[in-house]
Amino acid sequence: MQSIYIGRQPIIDSESNLCAYEVLYKGSDEARDRYSSASIINNVLNKFGTETLLGDRRAFIKISQKFLLHDIIFSIPSKFFIFSILPDVEMNERVVERIEQLHDRGYLLSLDGYLSSDENLAKYESVLDCIEFIKIDFQKSKNEKLKEQIVKLKSYTITIIADDVTDNTTYEEAKLFGCDWFQGYFFAEPKIIKNEKHEPSNIAVLKLYNLLMQDVNIDEITKEFENNHEITVQLLQFINSGAFHFKNKISTIHHVLMLVGRIPLGQWLMLMIYSKSVSRDGRTPLMLMVKHRTELMENISKLKDPNIRSNMLGEAYFVGVLSLIDTVFGVELETVLKQLNISEEVRDALLEDKGGLGEIFALIKDIEAFKTDSLFHFEEKYHLPSGSIEKLTMDCMKSLNKFEHLLPSC
Repeated sequence: MQSIYIGRQPIIDSESNLCAYEVLYKGSDEARDRYSSASIINNVLNKFGTETLLGDRRAFIKISQKFLLHDIIFSIPSKFFIFSILPDVEMNERVVERIEQLHDRGYLLSLDGYLSSDENLAKYESVLDCIEFIKIDFQKSKNEKLKEQIVKLKSYTITIIADDVTDNTTYEEAKLFGCDWFQGYFFAEPKIIKNEKHEPSNIAVLKLYNLLMQDVNIDEITKEFENNHEITVQLLQFINSGAFHFKNKISTIHHVLMLVGRIPLGQWLMLMIYSKSVSRDGRTPLMLMVKHRTELMENISKLKDPNIRSNMLGEAYFVGVLSLIDTVFGVELETVLKQLNISEEVRDALLEDKGGLGEIFALIKDIEAFKTDSLFHFEEKYHLPSGSIEKLTMDCMKSLNKFEHLLPSC
């Protein structure tokens, strides 16, 4: 049986709200179409399930002219997908008619890989009333003409998506051009100012984390939490949200420490840093990305070594949770790590991708970048069943969707 891999890339708005995903598909046979519409949709609906892969969001699916004109397209539920029409699709009479039919039946349509030019605008003018989204290849299209075209396209109430946004500079440019949504992992890139000092709230969180990881009296830890009211309230909200199954509602940090334990509390505290520091709403792409990394770090470690010790699993977890801390704090990662009580293996994994943890961390970054060759090579190296990493990834996506719904809005 041929191995396949489904990946998803976040699409967010200007306020860092996660709006949709681009779903990508790749098989172990490189000759297969990377964006094979039928294969993606079949796997989303039948193998993985929309709840596992998408949660309550839609997926952009690239579609070819052949698939667009096939009547099977009408059998696909309209509520899960946004059909993204590839740039090589001809706007002939049959295609225009099909676009109108899909629009009338409630399907959401997008133009993919749009390049700003008078010819392109003229090509699509007859169907713009039926188009909800246009994905612009921003790196290739940023010019004065693009600004003018975005204004015109928005007059059709079309949402403009800047594709291939790789860093914060490109993101800011795309916003100035008038783009509404943005695709890429730019939000994970740190905005670092040399020699910048930590904000007091960040120092407080680091202090709390260090107290939890050391042999400090529980009363001292409780007092330190109580001196940081905002963190305490947020943590109690999460503990009582349903993520933990306690008979009675927990109202004090002392109670949390007694029931949950120091290490789990420290883990959740570090996750809450992302929620607290990035947005008033914990449901940010950065927060979810960190949660996904922590689960993959732990689960791949267990898959690689079923007899792995609990302390090594704890280190695997913290590689994931600390991997984007420089983005939150706005300082060099090495500077942050100096203030934490972590092992050399964790530090080497984060800074140099070295050691066993570093190898898994590098694999996870390749999974995010849809570099599936690394996934197959890892399975071969450790004699893992074909598709086992893919299954773990899907399980983590499902867990992440559940986790997102449990997060309190602040």
